[in-house]
Amino acid sequence: MRRISIDPVTRLEGHLKIEVTVDGRQVTDAHAVGTLYRGFEPILAGRDPRDAVFLTQRICGVCPVSHATAAALALDDVSGAAVPRNGRLLRNLILGGNYLQSHIIHFYQLSLPDYVQGPDIAPFTPRYNGDFRLNKETSDRLMGHYFKALDIRRKCHEMVAQFSGKMPHQASIIAGGVTQNATKERIAAYRKLLVEVAAFINNEYQEDVGVIAAAYNEYFKLGRGPANFLVYGAFPLDDAGREFLFTPGAYINGKLVALDKEKITEDVSHAWYTSAGDGNPSDAVTQAQYDKAGAYSWVKAPRYDGTVCEVGPLARMWTSGRYTNGVSVMDRIVARMLEAKLVARTLPAWLDELEIGAPCEAAVEIPYMGVGVGLTEAPRGALGHWVVINNHRIERYQAVVPTTWNASPRDKAGQPGPLETALIGLPVLDADNPLDVVRTVHSFDPCLACAVHVIKPSGRKDQFEVK
Repeated sequence: MRRISIDPVTRLEGHLKIEVTVDGRQVTDAHAVGTLYRGFEPILAGRDPRDAVFLTQRICGVCPVSHATAAALALDDVSGAAVPRNGRLLRNLILGGNYLQSHIIHFYQLSLPDYVQGPDIAPFTPRYNGDFRLNKETSDRLMGHYFKALDIRRKCHEMVAQFSGKMPHQASIIAGGVTQNATKERIAAYRKLLVEVAAFINNEYQEDVGVIAAAYNEYFKLGRGPANFLVYGAFPLDDAGREFLFTPGAYINGKLVALDKEKITEDVSHAWYTSAGDGNPSDAVTQAQYDKAGAYSWVKAPRYDGTVCEVGPLARMWTSGRYTNGVSVMDRIVARMLEAKLVARTLPAWLDELEIGAPCEAAVEIPYMGVGVGLTEAPRGALGHWVVINNHRIERYQAVVPTTWNASPRDKAGQPGPLETALIGLPVLDADNPLDVVRTVHSFDPCLACAVHVIKPSGRKDQFEVK
């Protein structure tokens, strides 16, 4: 029996450690451990509610638009703001550009090095040994796309900046709409960049995913999650918010059901927080409890009606019926690519719908008291912001992010989170090179750059660095 600790499994959103027990070349137990307490929610207490749109973006530099969107939606909700048509379309275009860069960087910069042996120089070395199956010609071609993807990602940022002022951390999405209106020049610039980005997605990205899927076909059977999915909805298609490109809903025990936001709860039984963090996010208070018995993570355990749910591209594609092949490591990678194609081919229609000179924001009056909920979809999955306002100030704020769902610890019923579920039962052919574990973790897109410690029965610790 061996215990493998991968710490940290993150480069972007938060710090994640994975601990697995391997017995007979199979994972028999797994724990996802959030190792950093950031405290964004207490930082927001006492501030002007409008600050939330800008401060919460600093939670993540890869998907800040999603946090701006969720915060703005929460303020729209509590204030009753009616976002104008141009405001809705511009929010979609800003978020859509952010989706494309996030999906591209996940496959090429964060996931591809698990499958393709790069050049023997930093940052591609040191690395795990073995199980790189592509020939040199194919590997070189995919690594060429790795570097091209960096330039394509920059173009995605330029797309977003046309209507958001800058990127990362956009500056135009606010409560009530967007401050930067459309012009012919900005529409043309966005469209020109999109043509190049879409060509990369429809050619290199799609082809490269096919190459990896064919070479590592057994990963369509590995890393199976809970097979329950949750989607909050994103990219509204009408001003009333009744139709979405990604329809809200939950897929529970084989049945698709309508989303009920009152069934969203957080469990802190195995997280380093007091019991005040339990329950509906609008009622929860984030208070650290460092010496809590049985706790092993700074990540809470969100549940939908008590059910463990996976969130992300696979959840969105599955609940919409667009992709229902399976719930494995490779299915997550394929679903993410297909979703990028969907977003890329939808964006031009929103550009066409923009009306030059039409209003893009509505006047917003923050109430003296109230509760607002903003639900959207970040590239990594369901994202919710809950704000409680008192005396025109934030009294409580809760953000439940996608990685909170996917990397959640066990709950009070002992149910492991989606990532833990996917790891339990996973074959590990070489405990000194646990690529199987790393590939499974990365398929959820929790971000990476890992130092791996393999703890053997003798107590000796060997350290490996994963690039």
